[in-house]
Amino acid sequence: MNNQISLGQQLRADAAWILYQILEKGMSSKQALALRLHHYEGRDRAWLQEMVFGCLRQLPILQFWLRGLLDKPLKGRKKILEHLLLIGLYQLAFSRVQQHAAVSETVGAADLLKGTSLKSLINAILRTFLREEVATTLPENPAAQVGMPNWIYKSVQANYPDQASAIIEASNQKAPLWLRINPAHISTNDFLAKLTTMDMPAHLSTLHADAVMCERSGDVTQFPGYDAGWFAVQDGAAQLAAHLLDVQPNQRVLDCCAAPGGKTAHLLATQPRISECVAIDCDPDRLVRVEENLERLGHHATLICAQAEAVDDWHDGEQFDRILLDAPCSATGVIRRHPDIRWLRQASDIAPLVSIQRELLRQMWQILKPGGKLLYATCSILPEENAEQIQAFIDENPEVVVLDIHNELAGAVSYQSPVGLQVLPGDANMDGFYYALLHKPAQ
Repeated sequence: MNNQISLGQQLRADAAWILYQILEKGMSSKQALALRLHHYEGRDRAWLQEMVFGCLRQLPILQFWLRGLLDKPLKGRKKILEHLLLIGLYQLAFSRVQQHAAVSETVGAADLLKGTSLKSLINAILRTFLREEVATTLPENPAAQVGMPNWIYKSVQANYPDQASAIIEASNQKAPLWLRINPAHISTNDFLAKLTTMDMPAHLSTLHADAVMCERSGDVTQFPGYDAGWFAVQDGAAQLAAHLLDVQPNQRVLDCCAAPGGKTAHLLATQPRISECVAIDCDPDRLVRVEENLERLGHHATLICAQAEAVDDWHDGEQFDRILLDAPCSATGVIRRHPDIRWLRQASDIAPLVSIQRELLRQMWQILKPGGKLLYATCSILPEENAEQIQAFIDENPEVVVLDIHNELAGAVSYQSPVGLQVLPGDANMDGFYYALLHKPAQ
């Protein structure tokens, strides 16, 4: 093994390792990146994440090319070197890395992955890719051409025929960095000025008075006022929740499935005179994140670790004036932000998720006060999790009043949902999200 390991080789080896953990071990990109990103700073961190996310976005095309270049798949301990090759192909076809550096540093990275014996093979494949202009060929499958699994591609085409191209294009773009400014600490204009001094181009949102959209990503922990709670990272679509729920003073509020706590904090910031805010989540580790985020932002909530639908295990018998049900979902609306979702989520996952959502709706409705409001939310674009789910709930509970919230985003959304509000990926540069605001009439 070469003892003179360069930074470029280390970065590429780590990128291949992360990609392997996601695609072969089923680890989320957030988890896998966290195990390696802390070794790097600045541009190196950004480069590593871009290589991984780029490969995930272009995976079917990269795999199509690699199948034509490899005589047979690599197996066992050598499998990780296929992922190194994917990193190499992505650099050559989609990045601005110089070809010579892309080839030599990728080949050198094999030493770090116990693939010294395959360096000649890796070198030959990358050079053949360049020499034979393999990048000019594309798979015949239209889903593969746009980097989507067949089941998501078909669902988008079937459910949004007029918006399908825009949805797919937006889902393949890098997500912008949305920040929600905490007006208790600093004004949006003053914060924008702070970003300008650190050469971080940004502008105010036209949809949210306290939102700033940065033109490129960065390490937010290094932004001014992070530790002091000046801002929270929260997409524009997610920022709609607190406004739509319209919490009033002295009301008791429940944030169901609350982690990582962004919407909980926004509810508290929007209405600081809440009598009590209860945040519940079934994952103790994620609930720690909620506590940390609330503490940083200067908020307090009653945190409960439990299965929300098992109401008898945690509910004290007192009903809630407002409930935010941010239901577990396919996350198909945030693929641009988490490109691993398209490969980790399977079509067979949807029916179980729909069942969980249905049960959560039923149980949360029971603990909502008469006269109260429940906001159902997902970061999905699948109708079975959204409009169809709510319509089924209405059919079961004819007393439910669905409040019209579409006008809240008049002109900003590209699709009129039959029930509730469906934000599609890219609408006003937001993630895909669904909301339905349900009113429980007073008895």
